Amino acid sequence: MTLDDLRVFVAVCRAGSLSAVARELGRTQSAVSQHVKRLERETGVSLLERQPRGVVPTEAGRVLRDAAADGIAGLDLALRRLGDLVNGDSGAVRVTTGGTTVRHFMSEAIVAFRQRHPRVSLEFQTETSSRSCFDALVADKLDLAWVTIGGPVRGIEQRTVVELPWVLAVRADDPLAARSRIDVADLAGISLIRLPQNSTSGIRLDAAFAELGIRGSSDTSVADWDTALLLAELGLGHAVVPALPGRPSPGDDGPLRLVPVPGLPPLPVGWAVRRWDALAPLARAFADTVAACCTGRGGNARGGRGAVRGGGRSPVTGSARAAL
Repeated sequence: MTLDDLRVFVAVCRAGSLSAVARELGRTQSAVSQHVKRLERETGVSLLERQPRGVVPTEAGRVLRDAAADGIAGLDLALRRLGDLVNGDSGAVRVTTGGTTVRHFMSEAIVAFRQRHPRVSLEFQTETSSRSCFDALVADKLDLAWVTIGGPVRGIEQRTVVELPWVLAVRADDPLAARSRIDVADLAGISLIRLPQNSTSGIRLDAAFAELGIRGSSDTSVADWDTALLLAELGLGHAVVPALPGRPSPGDDGPLRLVPVPGLPPLPVGWAVRRWDALAPLARAFADTVAACCTGRGGNARGGRGAVRGGGRSPVTGSARAAL
């Protein structure tokens, strides 16, 4: 039994497919299968069950998968920390997030971090949902995920940084634009631009509507908050979205208005990691810098512990859509 056997086995359990893992790793399906067979010979039990659309772990396979995933995650974190000790104030901080997240929550923090840590690179891996962010944390050597905070997730620790109030985005010529606030009951019957159904923010908003007895109609859906705002500005509907900290409020002479909806519970967003106590110092420094910048903008922020010291610049790579 080797560490590579266990890594491949965990990847197969996560993907539910031998062929998908083979493509991901650039190996043959037979080679991937040999890793699993070696583990089955070593343990003396069947670890995978074949189904019409792939494979699933057996009861014994789930036991090994959970133990292996935890052990690999801890080992990867230890290796990253050893690398930091060897390299000093150099290395990389890897974040799973998206372009909208960076723009609204991290732009100020990235500048501050670059000035303080000149030899550190920031690498952003794109994911499109909180669930996929969690999977990326468990599967890869990633440090941090910026997500909408939801329910407990096995093997993941979540920490709220800021709670975002909800607003109704409407065109300036809409009758609702003149209101100072929108009562939740006013949303009944309004055609709303839907947030992604697989997103935690969309699920939270739908749950709040259901709890308050609000049934809104919808004939348009979007992949991220910025697109919802654009469509509302174009007059294609109304959008209930979080008040994003990095987005300037529309002026009185602009085409869009953001009207507060105080009756909706705020949306918590923040960091997810595998283990906070094992987080590499540079990754913790970046997480704290983002939290401090979000707190400094005002609003209902939580969890910020201040910025960190240093100087200089670091390269930044990555792009794309929000994982919220």
